[in-house]
Amino acid sequence: MHDTGTGSTGNTAQPSRRTLLAATAGATAALAASGPARAAAPDDSRLRALVSRMTLPEKVGQLFVMRVYGHSATAPDQADIDANRKEIGVRTAAELVAKYRVGGIIYFAWAHNTREPHQIADLSNGIQKASLELPRGLPVLISTDQEHGIVARVGRPATLFPGAMAVGAGGSRSDARTLGRIAGAELRAMGIRQDYSPVADVNVNPANPVIGVRSFGADPRAVSALVAAEVAGYQGSGVAATTKHFPGHGDTNVDSHTGFPTITHSRELWERLDAPPFRAAIAAGIDSIMTAHLMVPALDDSGDPATLSRPILTGILRERLGYDGVVVTDSLGMEGVRTKYGDDRVPVLALKAGVDQLLNPPDLDLAWNAVLTAVREGELTEARLDASILRVLRLKSRLGLFRSPYVSQAGVDRTVGTRAHRAAADRIAERTTTLLVNEGRLLPLSRRRYPKVLVVGADPASPSGTTGPPTGVLAGALGELGFTSTALSTGTAPSAATIEKAVAAAGDADAVVVATYNVTAGSGQKALVEQLVATGRPVVAVAIRNPYDVARLPSVPACLAAYSWTDVELRAAARVIAGRVKPRGKLPVAVQRADDPEQVLYPIGYGLSY
Repeated sequence: MHDTGTGSTGNTAQPSRRTLLAATAGATAALAASGPARAAAPDDSRLRALVSRMTLPEKVGQLFVMRVYGHSATAPDQADIDANRKEIGVRTAAELVAKYRVGGIIYFAWAHNTREPHQIADLSNGIQKASLELPRGLPVLISTDQEHGIVARVGRPATLFPGAMAVGAGGSRSDARTLGRIAGAELRAMGIRQDYSPVADVNVNPANPVIGVRSFGADPRAVSALVAAEVAGYQGSGVAATTKHFPGHGDTNVDSHTGFPTITHSRELWERLDAPPFRAAIAAGIDSIMTAHLMVPALDDSGDPATLSRPILTGILRERLGYDGVVVTDSLGMEGVRTKYGDDRVPVLALKAGVDQLLNPPDLDLAWNAVLTAVREGELTEARLDASILRVLRLKSRLGLFRSPYVSQAGVDRTVGTRAHRAAADRIAERTTTLLVNEGRLLPLSRRRYPKVLVVGADPASPSGTTGPPTGVLAGALGELGFTSTALSTGTAPSAATIEKAVAAAGDADAVVVATYNVTAGSGQKALVEQLVATGRPVVAVAIRNPYDVARLPSVPACLAAYSWTDVELRAAARVIAGRVKPRGKLPVAVQRADDPEQVLYPIGYGLSY
């Protein structure tokens, strides 16, 4: 069902022309936008005039990008109203905009913002209407984390693509550009104009708990090329791309959501390994760059996280790399940025470091008032705020938000999740699946010789908007390809009893496909695979997250890396298993030996085919 509670926008195609003209009159009188949706050079004199007429509280609000609960800007469900009251002190998105004059809002699936495309479009229109009808109202920059792969806030029926490491395995700049172009067009059709993607981190640490398959790979040159291509795709569709996490999050064993990581790279190593993808993004005209909540002593030995580091954000990013676009923090609710300072000091210090957008503070009222007080007491100048607001307004102007802030239901129907888009995602996925082991040419699996297939293994919570569980998706895909397939979930930590049940079920099958998820030395998954192999049945392992699993499975006769457990990648892996397509992916990271991590088992670029 579509949203029917967004005030006058309701569930109509879009606000009336009269409503639109009235709502945008204040902004467009000062900024006459013309030309394409993404203008090349915003008129700074008119943007500066807008800034000059803003009150100080309005200026402070323009720097914040905030979460809000609910599927509607004016009539969310009661549970979402209660959550908003508790966390933000407002009832709705419309009240959030009116009270704090926020410059941006971020959508999350868990905040119930992204039920389905028509509702998302209505929510976006409702937010824009609420902001534009205020005195000196400005369009809102609506953002989300749509990396694809394991991180996606907008799910089916929108088109979902393989994640970054899968794209890295495909190695195609054209595919990366196509992904950005299609994904950007779909986001824009729903009113989302800023995407926190692509990830520019070079993942050289197999134990990285927060990046991993979200990275294109471990080769900075390859990562740079794919980052630049994806940026071109997104921004060519009129959506601001955002590379992250500056100055680089690819070599850490601490998750900055829950701890405070330290990157021990020397300055020389940082220049050679971490910097190139960000340089490439800047050269490609990247609209925004997200900071990392981690410490890099070689770049700043103060002990501050990069998000709060003036030497890193102003000295390196702005002055050395020459970047003058929007700098946005990672979420200010993450532990990595909260460890050293209180929630009232973090936003002030971030602005002093060189940040333009303050993302998702845990306590908006505290953060907003802290910035307001810092200006009134002289710690921050109003001119400092003006510089960041001007960057944000330039971005909004380039994205066409002053000229065309609303979206239509017809645009959603014309763009989101079309057959052509889904087919493009399938084709890209087919070029990413990587065959690592194929003893005795077990694959492709013959339907005549092995008609009955048992699919077992890990069933982690499905990434946003995909069907899941993985074993069911794999079994269903194999069934469509002519096998008689059965799914049996054994989990990420199968017990002895669960393993025994799987082994018994294998007795009735001709072959077994087992989905593995981050296998460790003492993992029950490792024991599961070993005992299934011991049955004598042919076993095919599919690593549905990190490709490093293969190092822990020396006995398995066939192993594929799918890089994610989203539908599009699992279906592609099934087509490779069945021989409908040949495996073409090449490892974008090296896999070390499990018994000797100093030795490489499979190097970057390794991959078999039929």
